Amino acid sequence: MRWKRTIQLLDVHCEGEIGKVAIGGVPKIPGNSIAEQLNYINTVDDSLRRFLCLEPRAAATGSVNLLVPAKRPEADAGFIILQADQAHASSGSNSICVTTALLESGIVEMKEPETVVVLDTAAGLVKATATCRDGRCEKVKLTMVPSFVQELDVEIDTPHWGRVRFDISYGGIFYALVDVDQIGTKIEKANARALVDAGMALKDLINKSMKIVHPEIPEINGVAYVMFRDRDPDGLVRTATTMWPGRVDRSPCGTGNSANLATLHARGLAKVGDTFRSRSIIGSEFEVGLQAETEVAGRKAIIPTITGRGWTFGLHQIALDPTDPLAEGFAMTDTWGPQAGEIR
Repeated sequence: MRWKRTIQLLDVHCEGEIGKVAIGGVPKIPGNSIAEQLNYINTVDDSLRRFLCLEPRAAATGSVNLLVPAKRPEADAGFIILQADQAHASSGSNSICVTTALLESGIVEMKEPETVVVLDTAAGLVKATATCRDGRCEKVKLTMVPSFVQELDVEIDTPHWGRVRFDISYGGIFYALVDVDQIGTKIEKANARALVDAGMALKDLINKSMKIVHPEIPEINGVAYVMFRDRDPDGLVRTATTMWPGRVDRSPCGTGNSANLATLHARGLAKVGDTFRSRSIIGSEFEVGLQAETEVAGRKAIIPTITGRGWTFGLHQIALDPTDPLAEGFAMTDTWGPQAGEIR
């Protein structure tokens, strides 16, 4: 075989959301920080992302996490989240996948009953406290980056649902948080396609009408996802984060729940020490906590915690033949949704 590129991937999922971890063969990515490396992938050379995230070597669901050397001395490892649309700065489910992969593969030494792993991300440092037993990472509690509200109760006119109200909040990336009853559906598996179509349409409208940039990290800008939210009869928050080009996060979504917790705090509905559970579209759950109050560029912010579980389920190698005419990857609307036509 005459492969010109090979990368080893450890298959991991967190509460149902796939977050493969590239543990070998990752090339050097230019940049003096993880944020600069992320920006390089997004603005200079996206070939590695396309190689790992698009067909024929990948499917519509899940992410690929690039393990890279940490840039901050206090961190154990750095990582960059690759998805079909771009590289992303932060993710709770992917942080749990990466922590599980680091410990169960032996890249970072596992210590029982608890191991602390510090992750360097484009959004900042994430502290992962893993509960470990018999060589397995049983659960991971993440201390997330500071989360804050950009704007509450924003309204936008839409051609399908009339005037829609939403919050813009940051939980490691920017979210538009929308109460799902405004689009006339519920967060259920049978409605995944309708939720995705609505989320993609709203994201496009919002990003065209608003300029959103992190006050300290300019590489993080624009609404990355629309997350729909609701309450189940037992009081749990139910979420559905819609992701380009056409899928729903299978996990409850760590950065989305961090962003939502910031809105609850801003409205006086959550205080330091509070915890609640968030449920995904498939019924899996995260524990979400409000650890502390802080500030970001003079703006009130919080430190959230997200606790969930990850499982390894495979190990494989992905390769590229230099004669392969589909090296750049592609996506088809039959499985990726109509937005797949935007991939170039």
